[in-house]
Amino acid sequence: MKNRGVDVPKLDLSEYNYNLPPERIAQYPAPERDKSKLLVYREGKITSDLFNNIYRYIPADSLLIFNNARVINARLIFRKNTGALIEIFCLEPVLPADYESSFGSLAPVEWKCIICNLKRWKTGELEMPFTHQGKEYTLFAEKTEMAGEAWKIRFRWNCEGLSFGDVIEIAGRIPLPPYIKRNNEINDNLWYQTVYSKIKGSVAAPTAGLHFTETVLTKLEELKVRKTELTLHIGAGTFVPVRSGDIMKHDMHTERFTVTKESLELIREYHGRIIAVGTTSVRTLESIYWLGSQIINNGIDVPDRFFIDQWEPYSADTIQPADKALGALIDLMNKRNIFTVEATTKMIIVPGYKFMLPNGIITNFHQPGSTLLLLIAAWAGAEWKEIYNYAIENNFRFLSYGDASLLFR
Repeated sequence: MKNRGVDVPKLDLSEYNYNLPPERIAQYPAPERDKSKLLVYREGKITSDLFNNIYRYIPADSLLIFNNARVINARLIFRKNTGALIEIFCLEPVLPADYESSFGSLAPVEWKCIICNLKRWKTGELEMPFTHQGKEYTLFAEKTEMAGEAWKIRFRWNCEGLSFGDVIEIAGRIPLPPYIKRNNEINDNLWYQTVYSKIKGSVAAPTAGLHFTETVLTKLEELKVRKTELTLHIGAGTFVPVRSGDIMKHDMHTERFTVTKESLELIREYHGRIIAVGTTSVRTLESIYWLGSQIINNGIDVPDRFFIDQWEPYSADTIQPADKALGALIDLMNKRNIFTVEATTKMIIVPGYKFMLPNGIITNFHQPGSTLLLLIAAWAGAEWKEIYNYAIENNFRFLSYGDASLLFR
């Protein structure tokens, strides 16, 4: 399909749906993280095991790529004097614009947010009491202006010495996905974080990583499997289904990511032996490749903040070798004497896409008709249906708190 210079294979999106029985949507994680089921797909064959045996299936000379994003308590629930509940869902910082500065700020901050029950909040500030070290304080929220379908919200609080990150850690709630049909429980604060999470900013967990334990990581390390980390802050848009029958009409969400030069050098060294933990790691890896391609294809010194547009990979005139693209990005970092690249990506991965960096994916089972399922279909080809049918027939648990799969290219 050729459209505005974008070359995307024609897709019948009805082919990327399947019947997901509601009882297969996991409402809780497995009692032990690494005792979830594991589906392994390699060379057209499907087998199953427990996740704590994943070391048996990963070649010793592999490099695992982890997304170390940490989920924030992004749900802030305010009660008006009338009794009406207003939920503010924090998406991303506006002032200051970077996560670290916003979370560390002792002064008021502004965030882009989704507001639930907006019609009950006409004007004025909302107030939420919270307790810190036995004393009661207040978090205030004020609408400033619209930002697309969201709003910019100014937050302030009256507890000196507490940063905004501290405040939402105390006053907020972990943002469980909408298909988990129960109230938050205290254990979700632990369950919905990976054991290696570090960098605050995500509003959804990189759920493939929820299965890893220190025991599994140690076993892989003993087998000489290398690992490195990058950060992609997962936005609420990851749950938005493809509503149009025409994939070209789907507006992909934008997400921020960072990667260090040390990680890039490992990725270049291990090209051909890379296993991405989660679709977010896949999307980041492929975006990294296209950053390098931008440098080569454009022949210019790119701006400080890189951006990969939704259809950029499908409109490129030249496909660069992966090691050359990575080398161009590393060379630019050396030239600028910088050690971390910050970027945003809007790229979508659909069937017909050619993967440039990973050779394996560890991932959960995704919603029918979602962009995540399209990514899996791009990876596995038509066999994605066989994989998902096997999972349904063999009582695998689906979505964020569900079971895992290891899919080789």
